[in-house]
Amino acid sequence: MKILHTSDWHLGKRLDDFSRMEEQRAVMSEICEIATREEVHAVVVAGDLFDTFNPPTEATELLYSTLKRLTDNGIRPVIAIAGNHDSPERTEAPDPLARECGIVFVGYPNSVVPPFELETGLKVLHSEPGFLELALPGTEVPLRILLTPYANEARLKTCLETCSETNGQESEEDREANLRRLLEKKWQELAGRYCNSNGINLLVSHLFMNRMGAELPEEPEEEKPILHVGGASVVYTENVPDTVQYVALGHLHRMQAVDIQPCPVYYSGSPLSYSFAEANQQKYVMLVEVEAGAAACAREIPLTEGKKLFRKRAVGIDDALQWLSENTDALVELTLATDTYLTATDRRRLNAVHPGIISVIPELTGTTPLTDARQKTIDLSRSMEDLFRDYFHHEKGQEPNEEIMQLFTEMLAGEDEL
Repeated sequence: MKILHTSDWHLGKRLDDFSRMEEQRAVMSEICEIATREEVHAVVVAGDLFDTFNPPTEATELLYSTLKRLTDNGIRPVIAIAGNHDSPERTEAPDPLARECGIVFVGYPNSVVPPFELETGLKVLHSEPGFLELALPGTEVPLRILLTPYANEARLKTCLETCSETNGQESEEDREANLRRLLEKKWQELAGRYCNSNGINLLVSHLFMNRMGAELPEEPEEEKPILHVGGASVVYTENVPDTVQYVALGHLHRMQAVDIQPCPVYYSGSPLSYSFAEANQQKYVMLVEVEAGAAACAREIPLTEGKKLFRKRAVGIDDALQWLSENTDALVELTLATDTYLTATDRRRLNAVHPGIISVIPELTGTTPLTDARQKTIDLSRSMEDLFRDYFHHEKGQEPNEEIMQLFTEMLAGEDEL
């Protein structure tokens, strides 16, 4: 059986004010083409389908059209779970109609997928909270999946029906260990009932998982952190049942192998670089080939669509213009070392030569006085009002009056409301 593992699509996400929708359309099409080319039997999307609880219409349309295309007219099941950016209610809302196409949405750790059968031969064999077993067209063995979408601590306890097992007096360490134990207990119970060597056994989750004793990987910049899953610490690979053959994870944006024991445990990563912390990062989907009762083989397939993200430090306008003209098909965070503030003319020149400048960070290298102090770089930790006063003094040779400062303050307040 061949299974395609992808996650963290974040459809609708922007980079500051720059839309990524066209790139997302292109990479979604590329993922569909990979699924067809590799003749995969099933696709799992391990959470963060959208970037917000209320995604824009074009993002919603892109999700449903992509999942429908991935199903190959109901021949290939697509199982998509909710991540920490997704609304579990919204995730499951289209499920009745989606199942008719071979798409299964799972929003909660205790969601139960209703039985269904398609003319293609795709059929639910068993379903209970946190578990799904499917018969797939063209395969002789069933696909079993332990399903654990993202849940905060309160929801996770409720879904596992264990609220009475904890109390408010336990320490943070005890609470973390207890939640790990409860997850492991739930997984072991399900695996013990269903996951034998006569089928393919997966765990699909949007949790922060790591190998015991290993250094914790960094979470994505600007992500909603789940280093603590609603207060629970990292889940360990040793909590995974031995009968599971592959663990498909979502949340971290860099593709990475977490462990090879008791089976391959992978984050597939996001299909696009969504922050400059991911600059120069190659993106992938995972192709998992596995037979019943045998070890799974996972390999990464590189994605080629989407713009590269670059962080560039240039010394002077001419250096910046030269580099920008040679790297026009990218999104750029430009640090510009200069001995004076950027003028409006300078910014127009930069934008004229490159359409994808996301931000320009000035770095003063000269001895131009900023208020009473001589600074070589701008201290971006200072308030916007103080920085504006420095800029105004540099440009006009005097302090801004109260009327100007009032207008500036109102403008900042308006941006916050937006």
